[in-house]
Amino acid sequence: MAQADLMDFDKALELYEPVLGFEVHVELNTATKMFCSCANEFGQGANTNTCPTCLGLPGGLPQVNRKAIESSIRLGLALDCTIAESSRFARKNYFYPDTAKNFQTSQYDEPIAFDGALTIELAGGRQVRVEIERAHMEEDAGKLTHKGGATGRIQGADYSLVDYNRGGVPLVEIVTRMIEGGEADSPEIARTYVAAIREIVKALGVSNARMEEGNVRCDANVSLRPRGSQILGTRTETKNVNSLRSVERAVRHEIQRQAALLAAGGTITQETRHWHEDTGTTSAGRPKSDADDYRYFPEPDLVPVAPSREWVEELRSTLPEPPAARRKRLQGDWGFADLEFQDVVNSDLLDAVEGTVAAGASAQSARKWWTGEIARLANAAGTPAESLVAPAQVAALITLIDDGTLTDRLARQVLEGVIAGEGTPAEVVDKRGLAVVSDDGALVAAIDEALAAQPDVLAKIRDGKVQAAGAVIGAVMKAMRGQADAARVRELVLERAGSAQ
Repeated sequence: MAQADLMDFDKALELYEPVLGFEVHVELNTATKMFCSCANEFGQGANTNTCPTCLGLPGGLPQVNRKAIESSIRLGLALDCTIAESSRFARKNYFYPDTAKNFQTSQYDEPIAFDGALTIELAGGRQVRVEIERAHMEEDAGKLTHKGGATGRIQGADYSLVDYNRGGVPLVEIVTRMIEGGEADSPEIARTYVAAIREIVKALGVSNARMEEGNVRCDANVSLRPRGSQILGTRTETKNVNSLRSVERAVRHEIQRQAALLAAGGTITQETRHWHEDTGTTSAGRPKSDADDYRYFPEPDLVPVAPSREWVEELRSTLPEPPAARRKRLQGDWGFADLEFQDVVNSDLLDAVEGTVAAGASAQSARKWWTGEIARLANAAGTPAESLVAPAQVAALITLIDDGTLTDRLARQVLEGVIAGEGTPAEVVDKRGLAVVSDDGALVAAIDEALAAQPDVLAKIRDGKVQAAGAVIGAVMKAMRGQADAARVRELVLERAGSAQ
């Protein structure tokens, strides 16, 4: 559907009430896969992390990853879920090229965690309680790559390749109950909820939580019902949305698309839909199956999972501070204004700034460098900021600025050297000779030379036109290769201009 066919968002809300539901898939960062000993590693050569078990070949028998169960229980507890005394794996039967076994080993009516809740806070301060129906364990599917065509998607592709490395990677799927009453905040609710899940799994350490690598993905369910009606509309499920911005946009688009279709007398098809980031639209996938279509039955090769209550309570004691409480504490400790703190949160740099402050830097300096120069370099490289430099290195860089060894300009050159692998900030300063020149004798010599070369500027300074000193300061800074303190140079320029004959 073209953008022109969408109904205005406010108009759509006048006519219909949106009802939401989310299924967030979290890839666990265990060393091995869910049911075999293959490595759980991102970015390896296609089909290198595979074995008869995860490929579903004859003779391959599954064995449950204990660490995955532990991570699933901790995540369930963090979502205020009840942990089942006994849960069971099932076979979810369907054919798709990226599922080598023709079934997915998942959990159906006996999940590991159920009946939880998560309260999120929107930008305007509104709090929304999201009810969690279940958080169940399963394995991920492989990955299809579509070749040919202009977009890299299956539409228009000449052929597709499948990489089974991801097949069998441990997942926890978190399924909400219906979310009603979202109204105009519905897109923001989607973004904020997924962001909160991502924040929780990062805090727990159970997932790398890199959405760009598919570690956290959201299936967004949207339906509309006419104002005043209690009858639910037909839902669509926009699959595998892997950025916070895209989740928000996809929900908004589906509300507008469905409203336009319904108002024109059309009907909504219960189906999966694909999100297209480039056009900001969704397109039809496949008809959405109901549970009966998957013909679930208990996995015959795996026994039930029955964690002892003692183990569950032991895992409960390992839970970190809730992310919302942590944010509130850090903002108070750092003294950041709301916009300053939100800038750090939105940039996904809370851990980086916290680590830098813990290493001895001031909070404001840490925020300045992470959200400024480091974020700029990371964006240019197309990589997460924390992959470029460690918080301890940034703190060391800030210390060199604070003690006068570096100016901000020199510090940017040192930062580039650290990122390039040239050593610690102090080592880069020594190797590149980037320390601030603090010898007044060298500065005075450069200033006298600059004044002698610009007698007209000297005359202006003596006539009280102090701003004219900028030309001399610029010449001195150039001569010193930027390694002088501009404020000290200014002081000396005015002093020398006053005493020059």
